[in-house]
Amino acid sequence: MAGKLFIVPTPVGNLGDMAPRSIDILKNSSLILAEDTRTSSVITRHFNISTPMISHHKFNEHTAVAPIIDRLKSGEVIALISDAGTPAISDPGFMLVRECRREKISVETIPGPTAFVPALVNSGLPCDRFSFEGFLPQKKGRATRLAELASEQRTMIFYESPLRLVKTLQELADVMGGDREASVSREISKVHNATENGTLSELITHFTQNNPRGEIVIVLSGKRDDKSARKIHRNKYKDVVDMEKQ
Repeated sequence: MAGKLFIVPTPVGNLGDMAPRSIDILKNSSLILAEDTRTSSVITRHFNISTPMISHHKFNEHTAVAPIIDRLKSGEVIALISDAGTPAISDPGFMLVRECRREKISVETIPGPTAFVPALVNSGLPCDRFSFEGFLPQKKGRATRLAELASEQRTMIFYESPLRLVKTLQELADVMGGDREASVSREISKVHNATENGTLSELITHFTQNNPRGEIVIVLSGKRDDKSARKIHRNKYKDVVDMEKQ
């Protein structure tokens, strides 16, 4: 009888965000696959989890999948975690889940922490429809991807490092205009959690003067098409007319 793979989110900052069910799964699994065992050992020690743990990261994922599949086929219950947040969201996990599906091995993803959802809601930008872009390509394909996104009408979400934040904001402004609305959230769920809102130009000025630290999420408004702009104008005009009639 085949085993089961659990995808278990871990806190992006505050350990209090760890769900009781996630703790139980990690305690009762036969093996934990961790992006970095040193980072994850902070969590396992804190919650008294003694389950054996091995590394499963982007550098060994290609070779590690097959032996893990064999263990799952033999009936083991295995949990996959990343350094923070939900595995496979800009972290290792996709390849293993895909292979489990191919081999008809049960996979269950536990709801839990992820950085981009709080950042999106905090931004105050439309969140009914959005595009999660993760990390932009570092070199090859970066300019092409930015050009493609210039016409994206949905709210966009990017992950970025603090060292590259100002450069990325400047590139976004160069392609989409400095007046495009955006927000930058950092250290989500941690003590110094903060969100800065403004235009791209305003955010560039702010973070040029204030060195950013911690994990960064950029939320960028989509391009407003002419039809949407006309609709907003009509609605504002209607509101004025209604007020005058009162």
